[in-house]
Amino acid sequence: MRILIDARFTRIGQHDGISRFGASLIEAVSRKAEVAMLICDERQLELLPDVPHVRVTSPLSPAELFIAAQVNGLAPDVVFCPMQTMGTWGRRYPLILTLHDLIYYEHPAPPGFLPAPVRLLWRLYHRAYWPQRLLLNRADVVATVSATTRSLMAAKRLTTRPVRIIGNAPQPGGLPRQAEVPPEKSLVYMGSFMPYKNVETVLAGMAHLPEYELHLLSRITPARRAELEAAAPPGTRVVFHGGVDEAEYSSLLHSATALVSLSRSEGYGLPLVEAMSVGTPVIASDIPIFREVGGDGASLVDPDSPAAFAAAVRALEAPGAWEGASRAALAQAEHFSWDRSADALIAAAEEARTEFRARRRALLRLPRPPR
Repeated sequence: MRILIDARFTRIGQHDGISRFGASLIEAVSRKAEVAMLICDERQLELLPDVPHVRVTSPLSPAELFIAAQVNGLAPDVVFCPMQTMGTWGRRYPLILTLHDLIYYEHPAPPGFLPAPVRLLWRLYHRAYWPQRLLLNRADVVATVSATTRSLMAAKRLTTRPVRIIGNAPQPGGLPRQAEVPPEKSLVYMGSFMPYKNVETVLAGMAHLPEYELHLLSRITPARRAELEAAAPPGTRVVFHGGVDEAEYSSLLHSATALVSLSRSEGYGLPLVEAMSVGTPVIASDIPIFREVGGDGASLVDPDSPAAFAAAVRALEAPGAWEGASRAALAQAEHFSWDRSADALIAAAEEARTEFRARRRALLRLPRPPR
């Protein structure tokens, strides 16, 4: 089977979540099936695996409406897009579109890197569910990354198409930390600083943990940093890293007592999986997606209780507690791998071919209108 994967959402220079998801799937699927990819900028190849590629127009261009005309000529068996926005007018191939989560219906602020007209459309799009239904029902199969999102999609009746889970996963090759080496009294947060991420509760909880140091790893605007610095209790030890590379991220995970995330809502929670994959305990908010992703490998707490967060950190200080939490994290991380996700994508591709053929046969059997 020849699978064409849309890699046009790959970032330049450094991955974001969608970019890494697509690139990792391409790498894993290429070991099991014939794969080619679409790009829109040659610089994207720096972050993509070495597989055949075709350069086409940008997914943010008005020409996206007619992208199928370019793809039809490539004669793929199946096309997989890691987003749901790929143009489909006139397509002659089976198609899988992806909806990662419904987080932007709760928090509709668009990513800042999008052009201004696209940001406006983004906000309008997330004011109702019917535009999402129109997009998803253009596919033969819809993919998502979690059972939690699949349940939400069903509750909102977002698509009549089959919905299959193609999960996210940590990067391969990471070595688990040495359980016999005591952790440093440090805590790690990886994620954005949007209000629903609830970093303020983590900072408030640090008042109960004066000997611990909190590392905030992601890029942050000066204004948001000033807000969080003002919210931190006196004496709180906080390090703003303003972004880290892979090596620094790995080093901090391998030495920390725990990774923390007290989001009030979340699309997936990949940092939890990344931490668990190296044996770093996780302390996270008790919300549905973190119950699914964290399983028995995470300590879940009330996201509105700084004291509960601090107590979960203190619980890891009991004799043998941290070592037990580390083992549980590693066991939970075994549920996530790109190899398993590749198998799921290939199965979804076979289903998309079947659905596509069935729909075409049904159309051919339609009675012709009277003259």
